[in-house]
Amino acid sequence: MKNKLIILCLFASCALNAQNSVGKADDFGRIVLNTYIPEQVEGLTPTAANVLSSKLSQIATINGLGGYGFDPRFIITANVSVLTKDITPTAPPMHAYTLEVTFYIGDGLDGTLFASHSKTIKGVGENETKAYLAALKNIKTNDPNYQAFIDKGKNRILEFYNSRCDFIIKQANAQASTSNFEEAIFTLNVVPEVCADCYNKCLDAVGPIYQKMIDKECLQLLAEANTAWNIGQNADAAGQASEFLARIDPQSACFKDAQILSVKIGNRIRELEKRDWDFQMKQYQDKVDTRNALIKAIRDVGVAFGNNQPKSVAYNVRGWW
Repeated sequence: MKNKLIILCLFASCALNAQNSVGKADDFGRIVLNTYIPEQVEGLTPTAANVLSSKLSQIATINGLGGYGFDPRFIITANVSVLTKDITPTAPPMHAYTLEVTFYIGDGLDGTLFASHSKTIKGVGENETKAYLAALKNIKTNDPNYQAFIDKGKNRILEFYNSRCDFIIKQANAQASTSNFEEAIFTLNVVPEVCADCYNKCLDAVGPIYQKMIDKECLQLLAEANTAWNIGQNADAAGQASEFLARIDPQSACFKDAQILSVKIGNRIRELEKRDWDFQMKQYQDKVDTRNALIKAIRDVGVAFGNNQPKSVAYNVRGWW
């Protein structure tokens, strides 16, 4: 009961401190726009695609929404239309392109467009490919006109989370009910801190799920430790058991049982080999250290799950242009 109270107090404290701003250096718990370049963009070579992707990333970063997105849902993308192709009256003749680039922000999974913004750019080169590339390089990523476009997209993302918060929590609880604890923690952790109301609700929901996860892991590790010890009840068996005991979270419900087994093993080693068993179970730290460790542990679970997800996502941008 003490352990659960510590976790509940931890998340109550987090909820009180959550503000309507990002406040974190890492990308987890932030709104991040994932860069996506569709294959069907007119005239886009691999080199040009890289340039356009870089420009999109810079626009998102300059306006506070750049970084690595653990949640692939929200994207910034673009389409390019060739408005004019001309040959300059120079020696030697050069190719001159006028392009219209339209930028988009939206839900790439549901296919919902949130915001768009168009720019006309020009480029000159020795051939059509170089002229096209030169035009893309003329996209000014620090143009202040992008701010309204980014803000509109960001506000729609906030609306997405705030309007679907109860569903997100319900989804996470359903995942936890089938022992998909890491996925459930990830589902709750990707809600950005800037969505203060929903973020706080998710913090309240993630604590009990994390407790269930470490309780289940504790029972499994304790069973493995008991099995390893009972096979030999000697120094080798003690070493094997310690590998499982060392992984048990001190906040888990069966931690005291694990400590009892550790003492039992230590006593037996002293009896057999006339020496102390050089192993110590994890211990509780002071309240602040425990709180910080739990914050990090839960965040680490979500990050690890996100990192293990497929990097390639099939986005739906039908009807955006």
